[in-house]
Amino acid sequence: MYQNLIVTGGCGFIGTNFIRYVLEETDFSGRIINVDILTYAGNPLSLADIADKYGDRYVFVKADICDYKEMLSVVEQYDVDSICHFAAESHVDRSILHPDDFINTNIIGTYNLLKVAYEKIETIKRFHHVSTDEVFGSLGAEGLFREDTPYAPNSPYSASKASSDHLVRAYCETFGVPVTMSNCSNNYGPYQFPEKLVPLMILNALEGKALPVYGDGQNVRDWLFVKDHCIAIWEIMFSGVVGETYNVGGRNEMKNLDVVKVICNLVDEVAEPLASGESRESLISFVKDRLGHDRRYAIDCNKIDAELGWTPSESFETGIRKTVKWYLSNMDWSESVRTGEYQNWIKENYL
Repeated sequence: MYQNLIVTGGCGFIGTNFIRYVLEETDFSGRIINVDILTYAGNPLSLADIADKYGDRYVFVKADICDYKEMLSVVEQYDVDSICHFAAESHVDRSILHPDDFINTNIIGTYNLLKVAYEKIETIKRFHHVSTDEVFGSLGAEGLFREDTPYAPNSPYSASKASSDHLVRAYCETFGVPVTMSNCSNNYGPYQFPEKLVPLMILNALEGKALPVYGDGQNVRDWLFVKDHCIAIWEIMFSGVVGETYNVGGRNEMKNLDVVKVICNLVDEVAEPLASGESRESLISFVKDRLGHDRRYAIDCNKIDAELGWTPSESFETGIRKTVKWYLSNMDWSESVRTGEYQNWIKENYL
């Protein structure tokens, strides 16, 4: 169905995993054009072997989604017929400190892509927009986010994503752009930037460093293994109904503190013991809570299950074990990110 697919933000965590999944595990025979501006979380080294293996079926373009003319040129140059839009600033703490970046990328960038899709509406077959459960705000002790849950974002990040969601829906309803959308829960897995909870805790636990947990650690999130998310997006792009939104969840609600404890126990299993002889749970420290920290998120993903037959394959226990093993086996990748060495490679090759 698709021959020339743009993946925006393809050097980021989920984008990298999505490109790998599509090229390595599906019957897609076309070309992927990875468009990424290479902000701090974009790492083209994560796809270096893909570039070598797939030749001209994988193209990297360093470009800014906030530049309409540049994006229109990319779409025209590569005869693009589909767009999967991951590119976004996504870290809540950073959105509190520097909201301008989130407004520009998440709102203006999405708007520019929609304008391009409308300009090329005769050839664009699908525009899939990847969003987050954070647009729905905070749940109480009971209930789940459904596709029709009213939006109530509480951080600059979630507000910017909510705005982009509304723009995507509007371009479908007003201009006929063939969009689908998905709102996902917390992703974890290989290639995740170490500022996020799971990789930060894995790497700190390995090194015997403090494991900082916000507030009382009782905030609840639904955890989704990244490959399960990629499979869901691909299914939506092929079988989802234009104009529809699909919630993608892991059906794995856990308190943040419990997530950290599971990671500690796994690292204790596979790594050298601490010099003190104590469990890595002894490294847990509670720090001042994040501003506007939503208490609980939980996704109802029954719609995508009923209509498209997708359900997550990984439990948190199986997914987190795979994740810990991946970081243990790819310490060179983690080290290049944590030291900033990957940025030197980017400067040498793309700047």
